Amino acid sequence: MGENYNKALDEEDRKIIETGIRNGSTKTAIANTLGKEKSTIGKEIKLHRYLASKCRMPLECNNYKKCTHNRNCTSKCPDYVPFKCTRRDRSPGACNGCPSRSSCRFDKYVYDASRAESEYLEMLRDSREGVNLTTEEAKKIAAIIKPLLDKGHSPYRIVTEHPELGISEKTLYNYIEWRVFSVVGITDIDLRRKVSRKLPKKIAKQYKKREDRAFLKGRYYTDYKAYKDEHPNAFVVEMDTVYNDVSNGPFIQTFKFIGLGIMIGIYHTEKTAAAMKNGIDQLDSVLGSRVFNKYFEICLTDRGSEFSDADGMEKRENGSRRTRVFYCDPLQSGQKGSLEVNHEQLRFILPKETDLSALGLVSQKALNLVMSHINSAPVESLQGKSPIEYTRFMAKELWEKLMKFGITEIPKDEITLKSSLLWRFRKKN
Repeated sequence: MGENYNKALDEEDRKIIETGIRNGSTKTAIANTLGKEKSTIGKEIKLHRYLASKCRMPLECNNYKKCTHNRNCTSKCPDYVPFKCTRRDRSPGACNGCPSRSSCRFDKYVYDASRAESEYLEMLRDSREGVNLTTEEAKKIAAIIKPLLDKGHSPYRIVTEHPELGISEKTLYNYIEWRVFSVVGITDIDLRRKVSRKLPKKIAKQYKKREDRAFLKGRYYTDYKAYKDEHPNAFVVEMDTVYNDVSNGPFIQTFKFIGLGIMIGIYHTEKTAAAMKNGIDQLDSVLGSRVFNKYFEICLTDRGSEFSDADGMEKRENGSRRTRVFYCDPLQSGQKGSLEVNHEQLRFILPKETDLSALGLVSQKALNLVMSHINSAPVESLQGKSPIEYTRFMAKELWEKLMKFGITEIPKDEITLKSSLLWRFRKKN
């Protein structure tokens, strides 16, 4: 075996993999070039390839060219034959360099070395952050392993005989060394063979489940740009959350329809993934499925934990797709800069470091008033028209739905962009 056999893949290795895929090399050939196992190359490509283009048919059917059913594809169709692609689905496992790629109408997956390296480093960073346990989970594990350690069982034997622990031998060693179970009297002295590895500089004292970042796969900003390139006329909505007090709220889920300029908000009393998903449900109900699907085709947001339920936001309860959610890169708020500009106007009425409830932001009705005044103000980029005026002209069906929701046009001379706007909603002492 070569010296690189047991080493982790690095960026140069990934560039060789990308070149191999582009040249149509097999996984075996790529593995031999790098001195790696074929399975290592296969796992790398499968883990880091991304969906660059989605099949526009409901199902990938081999008979789509001679379809006699108006392409209303279902798995029960007598002519349905699942599409299979040796290059995409077997070896090398991605569509880079495929001569049929430009004419192919099926799902196309691409492997990108730089992107794969970034995903790997992010995963590596997450895996090193603290103890991936809650307090209750730590107690349950301790209850199982303590009596076995007292009897002289090794960590290997414990994890082998108790797969319900869901951890590896190395992880159990780490937890014991880091004194995760010290509260119940388990230390590395209890190990049959006390290992001499150096303790981390920071002994993990916090029990915290690592955030599952799987929701980002296929939804990175690069995926957004690729999808937009393939669907240049798709409407985009930028989404964010505005609040002053993370403990008590209220929280405003903001949406800006890019190209139309109009912004609306959904009022929340909590900042959770379930609340934000419900906000999209509410907007879906307000607009109706047809209008929502048309003007909400793409939703671009940040990576806040409140937006982690990508599947729930993308699909209705019946499983039908209503939008595609993509996420900006970390610390790159400028990637949804149009919405950030609107937030500046929002802060004229709802200043930072103030009690929003005391200002009068106590209901959806109050929030609709705020949005009505912001959307009634003329905007230079809309040739002096207000977002309401522009939306009424360019997307009348959307404008009609938003008017019924409570967004109204305010006469120009009556527009107020100060916190005094909400005085009527303030609670009287």
